Amino acid sequence: MKISKTAIKLFLSVCFKGISQVLLIENAISGFIIFLAISIFSLKLGVIAFLSTAIGAIFGKLVKIDNNIVNQGLMGYNSVLTGISLMLLLTGPNRWVIALVGAVVAAIFTVAFMYAMKPTKMPILTFPFVLLVWLILLASVKLKIFKLSPNLLPQNLPDIDPSIAVKEEVTDAIFNGIGQIYFLHDINFSGLLLFIAIFWAGWKIGLYSFLGNAAAILFAYILGADPSTMILGFFGYNAILTIIAVSFFYNTGSSPSALWGLSAACLTVPLTAGVDALFEPYDLPTLTLPFVLSTWIFLCAKKMVRSNR
Repeated sequence: MKISKTAIKLFLSVCFKGISQVLLIENAISGFIIFLAISIFSLKLGVIAFLSTAIGAIFGKLVKIDNNIVNQGLMGYNSVLTGISLMLLLTGPNRWVIALVGAVVAAIFTVAFMYAMKPTKMPILTFPFVLLVWLILLASVKLKIFKLSPNLLPQNLPDIDPSIAVKEEVTDAIFNGIGQIYFLHDINFSGLLLFIAIFWAGWKIGLYSFLGNAAAILFAYILGADPSTMILGFFGYNAILTIIAVSFFYNTGSSPSALWGLSAACLTVPLTAGVDALFEPYDLPTLTLPFVLSTWIFLCAKKMVRSNR
């Protein structure tokens, strides 16, 4: 069976949109730039990211999910995050298989939560990814096939020596904040590419993501967070996702809502600290749960405000 060039281009477009949808952006070029950023940081993670988004897209087609949902990349982003995170959080010869199977299960979770939350008219965001990864990490206690990596897990709030030199702390905090969305850390060029990807989708989105990251870093400093954790981006990545979600993609007004978005971004700071402390005894990483919670809270609040007008 001969596959046309048009079909290949459409499939690649859907795959790259699946990668960009992690940032709530439907843009194939932005997705390709993000794919390059991940691959420069780690070719292995780049391969997993692409295979995971492809799995999500293929699954959507096979089970006949609405074409608009599949073509927008909405079947891919939870699979991308799941595949990348499992490659980093697990170890052993089976982790490639586990990561790719996890991408399939993430697609199933995505469809299930889309159906379950449809009556609420609330977006599922990255909650399927968070729940699935947590379940797999917890299952490692009872199931020997899941072997946790002994390395420091990305997106945890580590205990770091506060005397670490911070000559380039501002730049590092900015790039690491966006890098942590895709589990990338200690980056500069890849971080720059990620910002380019966001600005490509729209300069206002790029500006808001920068402001959300900066606001979260400042708020974390005011609240007394360890400066080293801020430099590593642990308080930035959820804020970036949240301000994009609240100010743009789930904003029902005629223009971006700066106040709501910045407030929601700042809320992710105590949520990040609280979630990390709550699940630290279980060795569960924070992941993007603060983004999910803050976005849901503010979307519900905005609906209540509108209904009372």
